[in-house]
Amino acid sequence: MGFASTLGSVEAAQYPAHWEADVVLSDGGTAHLRPIRPADADRLRSFYSRLSDESIYFRFFGPRPRLSDREITWFTNVDYVDRVALIATIGTEMVAVIRYDRIEPGEAEVAFLVEDAHQGRGVASVLLEHLAATAREQGISRFVADVLPANQKMMAVLKQVGYTAQSRFADGVVRMTLDLAPTDTAQEVTTSREHRAESRSIERLLSPGSVAVIGAGREPGGVGQTVLRNLLGADFAGPVYPVHREARAVAGVRAYPSVTAIDGEVDLAVLAVPADGVIEVVKECAEKGVRGLIVVSSGFGETGPEGRARQDELVRIARAYGLRVVGPNCLGIANTDPAVRLNATLAATIPGRGRVGFFSQSGALGTALLQRVAQRGMGISSFVSAGNRADVSGNDLLQYWEEDPQTDVILLYLESLGNPRKFARLARRISRRKPIVVVKSGGTTQGVPTGHAAPVLRLPDTVLSSLFEQAGVIRVDDLIQQFDVAQLLAYQPLPAGPRVGLVSNSDALALLAVDACVSAGLEPEPPVNLGAGAGAAEFGTALSSLIPDVDAVVAIYMPPIPAHADEVAAELLRVSLECGKPVLATFEGKIGMPRELRVGTAPQKGSIPSYAAPEEAVRALAHVVRHARWLERPAGAHEEIEGVDTEAARRLVLAELGETPSEIDASELLACYGLTVWPAEVVESPEEAVAAAGRLGWPVVLKAADPEAAKRAGTVRLGLSGADGVRDAFADLTRQLGPDAVLAVQRMVPQPAVPTVARVLEDSGFGAVVSFGLGEITARLLRDEAYRLAPLTREDAAALVRSPRAAPLLFGEYGYPPVAVEALEDLLIRLGQLAEDLPEVARIDLDPVLVGESEVIVLGARAVLSSPRGPRPDDGPRRLG
Repeated sequence: MGFASTLGSVEAAQYPAHWEADVVLSDGGTAHLRPIRPADADRLRSFYSRLSDESIYFRFFGPRPRLSDREITWFTNVDYVDRVALIATIGTEMVAVIRYDRIEPGEAEVAFLVEDAHQGRGVASVLLEHLAATAREQGISRFVADVLPANQKMMAVLKQVGYTAQSRFADGVVRMTLDLAPTDTAQEVTTSREHRAESRSIERLLSPGSVAVIGAGREPGGVGQTVLRNLLGADFAGPVYPVHREARAVAGVRAYPSVTAIDGEVDLAVLAVPADGVIEVVKECAEKGVRGLIVVSSGFGETGPEGRARQDELVRIARAYGLRVVGPNCLGIANTDPAVRLNATLAATIPGRGRVGFFSQSGALGTALLQRVAQRGMGISSFVSAGNRADVSGNDLLQYWEEDPQTDVILLYLESLGNPRKFARLARRISRRKPIVVVKSGGTTQGVPTGHAAPVLRLPDTVLSSLFEQAGVIRVDDLIQQFDVAQLLAYQPLPAGPRVGLVSNSDALALLAVDACVSAGLEPEPPVNLGAGAGAAEFGTALSSLIPDVDAVVAIYMPPIPAHADEVAAELLRVSLECGKPVLATFEGKIGMPRELRVGTAPQKGSIPSYAAPEEAVRALAHVVRHARWLERPAGAHEEIEGVDTEAARRLVLAELGETPSEIDASELLACYGLTVWPAEVVESPEEAVAAAGRLGWPVVLKAADPEAAKRAGTVRLGLSGADGVRDAFADLTRQLGPDAVLAVQRMVPQPAVPTVARVLEDSGFGAVVSFGLGEITARLLRDEAYRLAPLTREDAAALVRSPRAAPLLFGEYGYPPVAVEALEDLLIRLGQLAEDLPEVARIDLDPVLVGESEVIVLGARAVLSSPRGPRPDDGPRRLG
């Protein structure tokens, strides 16, 4: 393509919206990536003027003091197809650029430049990820780059991205070739870099060296002064700077008229100014070099469209200048690390040091939540209240707490899920090491509070519970249960099984505990009732005799006169520390981690959690038992599936894809994934039905072909073995469904089988979700279905088949013969892979799927195709949601 023709096409050139992204760099700062534009000419000149001679030499293989006007025009005018350039900006300045030029079909030359001051921050790596994704969209499968041998940094970037790379030396340069086909290694590299960067960005917020409180007024009770006094009261380890336009001092601390007037560095700024003044303050913070912001001010997304626009502008400017934002409309953040002692919140009461990380999406609830944690004596490692969650989210905190050695248990109070697919991916990995306990408020995923930018989830709340289960997340109903489960996980070992021993000095409470165990699916041993006067010796003897034969013990100590409480507590602690099994207590009705049951002066491993009632202890234990069972299952890996032709499937989909959603017969599409749909012929008369039966092979069934009509009971006639039977069935169904009924003939399945239903739904938040349930009318009415995210491992498929309440019918119970469960699991794995590979498949229904003793037969399959609006929420290169 010639230079002139390229310039002529640039005026109308457009690029997809997803080519722009905010990203987190390796040091925790942020940058904005986007395609270059003709208007970037001056920005490119300024960028080039700041480059060192060495950087210019490595890029152009020789000295080049400046770029000519013709070169500037060439570099900034691209066609977004054969020539694409992406730039990274921080603030208004370009700090890096990467570009490709197609040199032949499927191959392009790549080169990049990073400003010297920003080298080593991972800018080139993330730009390369995005450019590779862009190139694949344009049909480019290989990058080539000519690199001087001394340019070790560029070669390292190209080698470490994870793509298959080759290099050869000729004519004084190294020619490197990158195969852009996605690989497991490339995905692992991307995931690892994302994890380190996002973790680092949160670490910068939670461990600042200095804090400025902007809007710290002199009147007691004001928001800014409250945060300031809480910082001082916690004895923050670094300097604290009040910022007030007029005051010389606030709360006895020297104040500054602006953040830029502060003579020391500022790592973290708390903004407590009116909403309409926040944007200007953010710009001042960027000028000062502040690394993170906590915006406690209200008046943003929670107030309506105008506030939402102000909130979007806040995040856009903050990220553009490299800052992460907690809030707005939030309570703040806290870190109990003795080396930090940060209480940048509106809550005067912060729990002591503990092993629990706590994320609350609600600012209003935050103070009450922290008070409850403190009352329980549980302790936290760190706390973040995200408020409107405009930037920093629960996913960011998961990345941080995964590596934080001070955090053993993660608590999340969520009102919505910003990137559900990413949450599921992170949680599935992190739950293997650290339990995650979630309260998801609201009985539906639809309820997104004003001010929260979350995708609309079209799935019922039961689906969310299934997907939490798949990821190993412990979902509880309310905050009380969350704390109940957390204190057990944080301070006691995991149970090896469901057997529960009960020791009590109250018959009535012991019986309540037994009933609670049975209801929760635990296996209680007969309770040991010691009587109201039992003391430490009796409890110790009973516990020691029970421990070898159970997996956990609940000790109930509720004497009418608590004369021996200290001795009993000491004996419970002794047995707990020696046995290596979880011990829970209902100890005088005390809740949490009472001092009597603590190891040492503060909670630590071996401390015994106490609950107000034995039923609450049992409920907490049941959650932990289920989590322990999940940990025992193999994590599983996605395996290569034989007999799959993804390219043929994609051609079929693209050929049928239109501007609006369209429904197709999915038989040919499923065949590309090794799944066969039994043929059925639509017939309009009894004679056509007889003829179709002859072609398909006797015996046959006659059924309603319309999907809605087929849901009604009695719309199938089975075992038709002759012409007269077919004619009679046709007349019967026509009378039942009406003269315009659409009927179909299909060969009869030759063996007893259990009807099931398998589906896929492409959700805007979760991506492809696979569902499975039995096809009986009762199961359909009760929505007895289970769900898993695609693609499925073999372990996922096995759990999916076993999750519906009616699943025992597949395993030879209630008089049904055992069926081919492994073949059913294989079908679900293939269906999940199809959904993962083809986001254009908005929905696919396999209904019914008959599972016999030796095979699985798909009798009906329909699919709905729809053009995706962009990549799935967690697919592609790294980006901030």
